[in-house]
Amino acid sequence: MQKRLLVVGSDSVHVHNFIELVKGNFDKVVLLTDIRHRESKTRTIGIDFSLGWSSFENIKKIKDIIKNFQPTTIHMHQANSYSFLTLRASANYKCQKVLTAWGSDILLNPQDSFIMKQIVKYIINRVDAITADSDTVLEATQKLTKKALVLKNINFGIPPINCETFEKEYIIYSNRLHKSLYNIDKIIQAFARLYQTEPYWRLIVAGDGEKTLELKKLVRSLGVEQAVEFVGWVDTAQNNYYYCKSKIYASIPSSDSISLSLVEAICAGCVPFVSDIQANREIITHDLGFMIHDLNQLDFKRYLEIERNRYEYRREEIRDMFSKELNKEKYLALYESYND
Repeated sequence: MQKRLLVVGSDSVHVHNFIELVKGNFDKVVLLTDIRHRESKTRTIGIDFSLGWSSFENIKKIKDIIKNFQPTTIHMHQANSYSFLTLRASANYKCQKVLTAWGSDILLNPQDSFIMKQIVKYIINRVDAITADSDTVLEATQKLTKKALVLKNINFGIPPINCETFEKEYIIYSNRLHKSLYNIDKIIQAFARLYQTEPYWRLIVAGDGEKTLELKKLVRSLGVEQAVEFVGWVDTAQNNYYYCKSKIYASIPSSDSISLSLVEAICAGCVPFVSDIQANREIITHDLGFMIHDLNQLDFKRYLEIERNRYEYRREEIRDMFSKELNKEKYLALYESYND
């Protein structure tokens, strides 16, 4: 019998990295997504996953796709409309169903509205296993239901980042989305304080979002536009370039799972400044970087407090924890464990 994987999720680099990680264990792979942003060798089918009157028609479309493709595993990413519509469509279809939670879908969305909480509970009670890259997310998932869930801490792994040909510069790098959740404004304000006494530093702000224009206005108001560069969306090569050139990586969301961008930055030798949230406590120790409790007190000058030999030891531990081979084996063991 052929093993067929149906992946459901956004057309993000993380979903495509996940497919690359596990596709060798399947004879055929299909991706269901909403808006296509990138080219892929994986067969991709577009579906409208928005919730509304059109949901009934789109559930029928997903049901037809499942009937024609006959997946042995359906792996959904994020406990939101992607998973909800797919589970409604596959309610009478017997196969392994796996959810990978990403963070805010579990940590924030159920608190935002009663409806979202019911959707999340519906999802987690109808899958065979749930994975996430942090124990914080898995523990929060279990608290949403009385059912004893099958929970696995698995991440997508990160490829090696070769920085040997680069020399670190006085650069602080930020590449999270420009949304209120990620507090990019606090990073800019902290940089402006640093720049007053150490004007050789630069801040590189990658990414985009609803707050971009507001953030650029803040930079101008603080008088540091000559030292702050907004580079927009970056591809993998550009992202790795900035990791390799930067001494500091800043990521201070109000809520998050373990960010793969944070892990990539550490593996590239950046000293991380992160928000003091539960997921970050799983990997950040005092000899690796800084956890900031009060974001208004973010102080990049503390960078010099890191002892490099101990930092390098911890960095190797993180590399091992997030190796692709290790996590590929975990996913494949999960798929093989399913007993119809």
